[in-house]
Amino acid sequence: MAKRTNKYKLTLEEISLAKEDDLSNAPLTLEFDNHDNLFNIINAVKSKSIFEDENQSVEFAIGLKMFTEVILKNRDNELFKELQPAIGEFMKKLKSK
Repeated sequence: MAKRTNKYKLTLEEISLAKEDDLSNAPLTLEFDNHDNLFNIINAVKSKSIFEDENQSVEFAIGLKMFTEVILKNRDNELFKELQPAIGEFMKKLKSK
């Protein structure tokens, strides 16, 4: 039986660029899965008031969950070996806040 995951679609669109000579990019749409309910995670991070700016809470939650999901899916990848213990400790600290 296949493992059940949550499916998401994220669209990234440029609003403005810092340098006028940078080339503009078309919006990027990414479909991905995550074992956690990302909206529950976002709400939990927002409720902790870690950051003064609520948008930063959302950015942090999405970035962290996407990053850690890639690490989980690639746990045997040598690139992540040194990070895994630190990420585990960081997640414990975050959850205890």
